[in-house]
Amino acid sequence: MNYRHSFHAGNSADVVKHSLLIALVRALQHKQSALTLIDTHAGCGLYDLAGADAQRTGESTQGVVRAFADQSPLLNDYRAAVRAVNVGAEPQLYPGSPRFLAQLLRPQDSLILNEKHPEDVRALRGAMRGTTAAVHQRDAYEFWLAMLPTRTPRGVVVVDPPYEQTDERARITATLGAAHRKWAHGVTVVWYPLKDRTTHSRWKEQLRKLGIPKMLCVEHWLYDSDQPGIYNGAGLFIVNPPYAFTQSLPPLLEALRAALAPEGHSGEITADWLND
Repeated sequence: MNYRHSFHAGNSADVVKHSLLIALVRALQHKQSALTLIDTHAGCGLYDLAGADAQRTGESTQGVVRAFADQSPLLNDYRAAVRAVNVGAEPQLYPGSPRFLAQLLRPQDSLILNEKHPEDVRALRGAMRGTTAAVHQRDAYEFWLAMLPTRTPRGVVVVDPPYEQTDERARITATLGAAHRKWAHGVTVVWYPLKDRTTHSRWKEQLRKLGIPKMLCVEHWLYDSDQPGIYNGAGLFIVNPPYAFTQSLPPLLEALRAALAPEGHSGEITADWLND
């Protein structure tokens, strides 16, 4: 699967991912101590929903457009973050994870971004101009380990690859295991697309073998059964999520499911501990 950000900006996966990222970081910010936020596959940082890549798929109509049409107050923080990079009432630009994270920074927090693709890293530097973010251009998995442990006592690593390589999941599994050995108390978020339940179950079995005690698995399936050959949804593995985040999660997940369910499908969104 090729999941380059520009083709899928503002789709249902982005709505779920960014809504949960906002809730996660804000839960961690209940404590005053500094946070280091790290994005290993940062992409361009900002996307034109009227651009050729986004228009080619049209996926934002089933994501951010639905979220803006929805009335649930639980999505207010997400909508406000999207509006912050737009002028009009309707979103024309979509912020990538770096721009969402930049909006959440307190004076004591820091943001470190990485993007390997030459064109994307140039766009990323432009999109982050005026922020305090540091931008790197390195191999994502080497960068991930090199940044650990973070300079501050607490931090979040966001891993959001395009899944262009056949060994992407294997590299994530190996690097997550090594990262946990270096930084066992840290919070890590791994995003992934869902194509079919069988393939995904095999990957979950490999992740269980890492023996990470606190790994939450959030899965958003758009359709009531697998639709062969297409994107069926997306999910997040979250290592060491704070208690305040997990306690507030059920109503937020239900609001997201209701807002994003395709016509004729109820959809499903779940949150379960991987090693239970």
